[in-house]
Amino acid sequence: MDSYHDFKVDNLNVKIYDDDKEMGKAAAEYAFRKIHEVLLTKGKANIIIATGASQFTFYEALREVRDLDWKKITVFHLDEYLGMTDQHPASFRKYLKERILNYVKPGNVYLLNGDAADAEKEVERYASLLQAADIDLACIGIGENGHIAFNDPPVADFQDPRLVKIVELDPECRQQQLGEGWFATLEDVPSHALSLTVPAIMRSKTISCVVPDKRKADAVYNTVNAEISEKCPATILRTHPDCTLFIDKNSAEKLI
Repeated sequence: MDSYHDFKVDNLNVKIYDDDKEMGKAAAEYAFRKIHEVLLTKGKANIIIATGASQFTFYEALREVRDLDWKKITVFHLDEYLGMTDQHPASFRKYLKERILNYVKPGNVYLLNGDAADAEKEVERYASLLQAADIDLACIGIGENGHIAFNDPPVADFQDPRLVKIVELDPECRQQQLGEGWFATLEDVPSHALSLTVPAIMRSKTISCVVPDKRKADAVYNTVNAEISEKCPATILRTHPDCTLFIDKNSAEKLI
């Protein structure tokens, strides 16, 4: 799947597609190639996957990829709302099961339990699992405020010593969750979440970042053009040695 325009900013590869469907297919083909290469050399792979409306076409395409031995793949994910059960319509665990995991049935799946009785112990448990794993590929997105995972500008820390932490969601982030239709009112959107930190994402050997939609145009523009800082957490992706940003015409409108 060829992009109609691609370029590089610092270390970041940027690929623009006509629409989100083409973008999703291209990202799925890219993920397949990267995982397949790892399986050929190591016999197993560890990946991190994201949630959100921006990932719909990516997962639709990834579900259709043949010749990928998911039994040899261990899956982690980026975040979950604090206090939320996996039966809640907005649960990221529920999202992942319904949109990808139940289809491909990975060999191992490690999920963040937002409703764990002791959230701090859950953070420690998940951090230990991540620490023990070499992450081969992280498939992520970017929020409207430039966040990666739930590292909003007020809490993002490029030098964070932790791999997982409890974070407070900023108002713009919570508004995005409402705008995507996951909650009935802003008051329903949780104020806190469990999230992988920026260093946890950046330690992945390869990062694929999928960001369609006009409402992400400012975030995409800032990711590519702004000073690398926690003011737009996604700018850190420009320092990663192997990161590709997949966008469509709508999210790229301020770049072209």
